[in-house]
Amino acid sequence: MNNRVRSFLAKFRFQRVRTRFLAAMIVISLPPLFLLGFISFNIAKSTLMQTNEQTNEDHLETSSEVADLLFRNIVNLNRSIVMNDEVRAVLNSSNNKAEQSFEQGDLNDWNSSKLQKVINNNLFDTKFVNSICIFNLDFQTFCAGRSDDAGIYEKPDKAALIRQTDWYKQAAEEQGKVVFVGYDILGDSKDSFSTVKLFRDASTSEPIGLLITNISKSIFQDIFNAGSSSGGFLAIESAAADKPVHVVFNNALPDDKQPAEVNYASTLAALKKTGYLVSQYQNQTTGWTFIHLVKLKELLKQSNTIGTATTFMAVSMGVLALILSFFMSGSITRPLLQIKKMMVEWTKGTRSFQETFERDEVGAIGETFKRMASENRELTEKLIHSELKEREAELRALQAQIKPHFLYNTLDSIYWMATLQKNNDIAQMAVSLSESFKLSLNKGKEMISVFKELKHIEHYMTIQNIRYNNRFQYIEEVDASLMGMEIMKLLLQPLVENAIYHGLEPKLGEGTIRLSGKREGDFLVFTVEDNGIGIEDVSVTESGYGLRNVRERLLLSYGPTSELRIWSRVHEGTRIELRFNPNMKERDSDAESDRM
Repeated sequence: MNNRVRSFLAKFRFQRVRTRFLAAMIVISLPPLFLLGFISFNIAKSTLMQTNEQTNEDHLETSSEVADLLFRNIVNLNRSIVMNDEVRAVLNSSNNKAEQSFEQGDLNDWNSSKLQKVINNNLFDTKFVNSICIFNLDFQTFCAGRSDDAGIYEKPDKAALIRQTDWYKQAAEEQGKVVFVGYDILGDSKDSFSTVKLFRDASTSEPIGLLITNISKSIFQDIFNAGSSSGGFLAIESAAADKPVHVVFNNALPDDKQPAEVNYASTLAALKKTGYLVSQYQNQTTGWTFIHLVKLKELLKQSNTIGTATTFMAVSMGVLALILSFFMSGSITRPLLQIKKMMVEWTKGTRSFQETFERDEVGAIGETFKRMASENRELTEKLIHSELKEREAELRALQAQIKPHFLYNTLDSIYWMATLQKNNDIAQMAVSLSESFKLSLNKGKEMISVFKELKHIEHYMTIQNIRYNNRFQYIEEVDASLMGMEIMKLLLQPLVENAIYHGLEPKLGEGTIRLSGKREGDFLVFTVEDNGIGIEDVSVTESGYGLRNVRERLLLSYGPTSELRIWSRVHEGTRIELRFNPNMKERDSDAESDRM
């Protein structure tokens, strides 16, 4: 893993010292400057946004107070009309079915001039009032400022249509309170909104009519005083999180980008997502929410200059670092080039040098090399001495190889003596033991073919069956395609040995060992199963020398993707599975060759 990291970093390492020095200067100087600029920009941005947000909230609060004054004037106008005796008398007469003499024509005789006179006598500001309409219980209509009809509801089933509307139901629920509706409920104009108030009989409190006042949306120009503030304003009818919103007034967004009638929370989230700073305040009289919007891009123009200045300073510092590093690196690279020249001459046989160096780190290296060159003869003698020591070590290794040959010859003698005495078991055991030793030593090689490893197990099982009077049955189910592949030696035999000593030997009677091998993708999977006594505590078995040794060798050779798993059930048997990628060993070998 460390070698891979080093090779990866080597790809980005500059070859020349001067280039490294330049890179170091830039890395040291530019990141702190960029960090300072980033922090300054964010502080300026945060301060500007907080200040602007507080200013906008104060503006909205003032606008809401102005709106309260204007809306209360309209509320008082509604109340004065509802309380007018002449208006109530006409409504009571039109609603009294017993008075057959009262017809629609009689209501029309109570013309607009008389209704206008009632309005004017109350001395209210009607600058923003577009029209006023009165309905009796049969929804007969009389209006001032517009034609005497019910607008979009002027149909044969007018009464049923009006009673089904939300605004009518709300007015009925409020029992005489003025209800503000964020649009023209009669559908005449998009530039107006309406108020609705229920007429009630003074003695019985029963409804006797309906008053609808249509108000121009130009009233919001006076409310918001938009010319004194940057950005724009919205007035939204519903602020409830679970109800659809209706935009009453909008001078902040184009019509095609106006919020759809979705819930209030998603409306605010959508506005913030599109890059707006959103401030809000709820009006007490109407319950509507006033919103101020300003584009963050426009608001943050001043703070963006900090980023531009930081970039300019960073570029300037980079150019300055380039110039300084060019001159400063020269004083470092010149003595290094001298040392390089000395090394080239040394390879050609020169052992005496006249170069002089400054008393610094590089100069110390140069003087050290000069001393090394003068002491070359001593180093040569030491090298010769080391070669002699190495030859002695090789001789000792050669002598050590005599011992296996002595063992093979001894076992061969035992075999022939047993054969002459016609003791076939001893002869077979001698042959199996000799072959087992040969395969385990494998001429000093760590890798062995699957075929030879299985032969090693067969010889081992032969010896054990001779010892235990053929108590053990060995079944081998390994794919033929795996026989030529090379694996670590002594990887499978310890598992078979473990199965005999911990599973089958304590068991009464015969036992079976099954060894299977197959390929699963890039992995080889070998399984050793027995029908022995099982294992009560798997952790104890795993910590034993044999399995622990196999696990450690497996991880060292085939990496962390390799696995050794144990399954066991008492009185039923044990199964051990090896899983590893044989290509990992080849990659490690190739990497080792490259390093050599």
